[in-house]
Amino acid sequence: MVKIKVTQVSEHIWSVKLWLMIPIHVWLVKEKSGVTLVDTGLSIMAKGILGAIERLQAGPLQRIVLTHGHPDHIGGLKRILHSNPVLTYAHRLEIPYIEGDLPYRQGKKPVAYMHKGVVQALGEDEHGRLQSIGSLVPFHTPGHSPGHVVFFHEKDRVLLAGDLFYSKNGKLRPPLFTENTEETVRSSSIVSLLRPARVEICHGKPIFNAADQIGDYILKYLR
Repeated sequence: MVKIKVTQVSEHIWSVKLWLMIPIHVWLVKEKSGVTLVDTGLSIMAKGILGAIERLQAGPLQRIVLTHGHPDHIGGLKRILHSNPVLTYAHRLEIPYIEGDLPYRQGKKPVAYMHKGVVQALGEDEHGRLQSIGSLVPFHTPGHSPGHVVFFHEKDRVLLAGDLFYSKNGKLRPPLFTENTEETVRSSSIVSLLRPARVEICHGKPIFNAADQIGDYILKYLR
């Protein structure tokens, strides 16, 4: 039996966690008339995620947004969309990898995780800035994957960081299994700009007031 733990992390946000050697977090964001799901975890998490949305009693699933398309972030998408056919979004640079046109790792064959057209591109303005979606503001943070995105909830001051970081003992660490660590560390400067009260991480515990340690983090890991 899959053990799912649901924890409220702020006024409008809940984490849904599965422990499978390492934690895997996805997030539910309460909107005015429904729920935004950030990432879908592994396939075995889909039932637990849908149950958590139902228990939340905040309205139906309105949309799904993806930090990126790695299997542990997109694995539950097919099952969730089967019973909840909602629009799903990722950065435009990530979609060719999700649809199997490009491989995530050099020398590997591409894998189609979703059929073409299922995942839509996040909106951008004329300057390439990502547009808000629901109550979340997305920011492009490449490195772990080409189209990796983080989502900032301005009212709650929470950054849903996906795999921008790993965390250990309350400290920021570079994420696991990352193709371009240097670019990922450069992308982490978004924390200095936003100064979130809480950073939620897929494979680690949350970090509070991460801006206080981001300077040392960049100096340590950016070589």
